[in-house]
Amino acid sequence: MAGNPSLRRRYNNILEFSAVGPASSLSDMVFGFLEDHADESPESRFSSGDDCDYGDEEDSCDVEENKAYWEEQINLLQATICRTNSIESKIRQATKEALKETIISHCACGRSTVGGVCRNCLRREVCNRLINLGYDCSLCKSKWRSSSSIPAGEHTYLEVVDRSSSKRGEMRVVIELNFRAEFEMARASEDYNRLISRLPEVFVGKTERLGNVIKILCSAAKKCMKEKNMHLGPWRKYKYMQAKWLGKCERSTPAPLPVSYSDRPTKPRASMLTFDLLEAMPMSALVQVV
Repeated sequence: MAGNPSLRRRYNNILEFSAVGPASSLSDMVFGFLEDHADESPESRFSSGDDCDYGDEEDSCDVEENKAYWEEQINLLQATICRTNSIESKIRQATKEALKETIISHCACGRSTVGGVCRNCLRREVCNRLINLGYDCSLCKSKWRSSSSIPAGEHTYLEVVDRSSSKRGEMRVVIELNFRAEFEMARASEDYNRLISRLPEVFVGKTERLGNVIKILCSAAKKCMKEKNMHLGPWRKYKYMQAKWLGKCERSTPAPLPVSYSDRPTKPRASMLTFDLLEAMPMSALVQVV
């Protein structure tokens, strides 16, 4: 990452959400709405947008209604992401610092990547740094079988388990280092892309908050594809996204990266190609050569 300024700038700017001041009445209403309807499906939550028959041009939604729908999604998304508790804030700040301090000259796995580090090695290094700071952080690998609605798949992410509050109980905080890219679509509409641009590059939040975020985004993806009269891929559906981060997973602790793969200076090795024979040769031998 040290050799790639653009990648460094990218991670220096991660997790920089909008300034969160005292919650406005709109944010209170929106977040309360999400909490009260956490068990509802995206279709029922946003029924005003899904009641339209996009296959029939005569019954298409009004332009103003469509504009209002996307503005509502932006407000919902921003309110959900910005509302955070003290534990999430501490883990988010620790993750940000870990990414800033993580400088790997090349991957321990030996892969050739842009910027000198692959996502797997970066994920391992960030996990180890959080463990060193005292967090119960693990690599989580989720796997799920195919069903009638979604294909089989697997996904790896970071997770911190916090048990500091006996009253609140165990809290799972998900860390996804490539969050925005998980929801980007090649043929998305301008409205959908504008919504996705509000996402952080790295997501750090409890599982309940993540569940609300992916409900908003998956509902918006469905709406986007209907507007363009295109089929929504099964890997874009809520159940598929839910399986990535909110299903069963295998937790493991990564081994530290070898010292030689960090940014620590290494002792240069002598090479016969650069060795100056004249400087190393004794004077008596030099006279004989001359």
